[in-house]
Amino acid sequence: MSELLILSITIPLGMALLIAILPRKMPEWAAKALALIGFALPALFSIRVFLAYFKEGDGGFLYQRVIPTGLDQSLGISLRIGVNGISVVLLLLAAIVGLAAGWAAIVSKAERKRTYLVLLLIMVSGLLGIFSTYDIFYLYFFHEVALIPSFIMIAIWGGPNRRPAAMEMTIYLTLGAMVSLAGLIGIYVGSGLGSFDLISLSEHLASNPIATTLGQSLFGLLLFGLGILVSLFPFHSWAPRGYTAAPTSVAMLHAGVLKKFGLYTLIQVGLPLLGSAAFRWTDTLTVLALGNIIIIGLITMAQRDLKQMISYASVMHMGYIFLGIATVSMLGAGGAVFLMLAHGLSVAALFHLATAVQHRCRTFNLDEMGGLGKEAPVLCGLFMTAMLASVGLPGFANFWGEFTVFASIWQWKPLILVLALTGIVISAIYGLRAVSRTFFGQPTEAFREIRTRHLVSDIGWAERIPAVILLIALLIFGLIPHWAGNPVEKAVAGIWQKQSDLNITGQRLDVRDAGSLIAPDDTIESEPQP
Repeated sequence: MSELLILSITIPLGMALLIAILPRKMPEWAAKALALIGFALPALFSIRVFLAYFKEGDGGFLYQRVIPTGLDQSLGISLRIGVNGISVVLLLLAAIVGLAAGWAAIVSKAERKRTYLVLLLIMVSGLLGIFSTYDIFYLYFFHEVALIPSFIMIAIWGGPNRRPAAMEMTIYLTLGAMVSLAGLIGIYVGSGLGSFDLISLSEHLASNPIATTLGQSLFGLLLFGLGILVSLFPFHSWAPRGYTAAPTSVAMLHAGVLKKFGLYTLIQVGLPLLGSAAFRWTDTLTVLALGNIIIIGLITMAQRDLKQMISYASVMHMGYIFLGIATVSMLGAGGAVFLMLAHGLSVAALFHLATAVQHRCRTFNLDEMGGLGKEAPVLCGLFMTAMLASVGLPGFANFWGEFTVFASIWQWKPLILVLALTGIVISAIYGLRAVSRTFFGQPTEAFREIRTRHLVSDIGWAERIPAVILLIALLIFGLIPHWAGNPVEKAVAGIWQKQSDLNITGQRLDVRDAGSLIAPDDTIESEPQP
């Protein structure tokens, strides 16, 4: 299986290289065929790895392979390939969204299609690399590999205000990346182990924890650095502008997958390695996460641009995931990972379908739409399904992610749950209103003029395929949630089990209670786990 992980990373890069060196006279279909191979094979390999892990995995890292880099002895840096119960679920997310976004790019009318596909393949390779390595250095490295092409594609192929949006994204995300890098290097130095190996660091710090003050400072760097990358309130302004200006495939990949890097790193690296240092920041994180849910939610309700509304909604839903992390519990962390999977699939589907709407209405302005459902009933059904999944309708994966996060908050601070639940009402209002204004009611005067000048047709199979792929995945994990839930649950329990009997600055770690992984106030004197 390690070979499949390596191929998943290298095949998109190889296809990108082949497309780049194709003679200019070669027909465009050759580049499209190579690109489809670069998107499809990693998806198939990732599904194979996921299914194998579901049968064989116990939550820990499997399919490990260490590839020397020449920096092994001096800096402890090697390309360590492997997945655990958390990363294998997000690897599947990256592969599915990568295939859907890649197909959307292939059938799009983007200019300079070859260059566009080359950059998108590099982005997909970086995303798959993030969730295929357990080396912290390469975790960060692959994030940068995926991030840089997104800036370029937004600046060149984006919509209105693309260059200011790309510049703002570059400034914000470079700042966030630098701050988070400082936190990761601080863990490397503070551990004294001289290695970026996540497994070795976890075992070493379980018996030799970083000093409390330093640990709290390092977790703060990770929280704010990665928070900027995830559009944590109030560092969120880059995301709505960036996604609104971004070409469809880039918005699908960035909002659906790349933005999960910060959340993934907090759960996979920050909480396990820094232990009780997280409690210094739980109140701060809770307030900021509620800002995402309530303040950004209200801003989302006020939007009249469909794509901008989806962009703000994506930022809003990050608040639920951050609240799951803020509980510092196995239940909260597990729910956060499940919601990351569900959100990535649903927001990618919404961005794709919003573009399909724009192609027919010639606008994203909700006030200039209406009655599209009569002209495009299949598009109406797909969009409505994606929107209902996004707001947490039972039967879709989003429901289980939100339900688990809410359950963890209830066990932690019931009052916070009451505030967080307002987000459900907000989501229902903006989601159903968008569906109503776009597809139902009487056509607006602007849409009538469009119909007289252009043929408004339903969504064709070329456009349907990405949405169908994403919605099927949402249904599968909504109807069979344990397929993703079981690996994540075992991984979260296994990661923190190593620290379960360790007393850190008077705070005891106890993994037996899924709702309270770490006791923040009092030392829990428990018997060692067998």
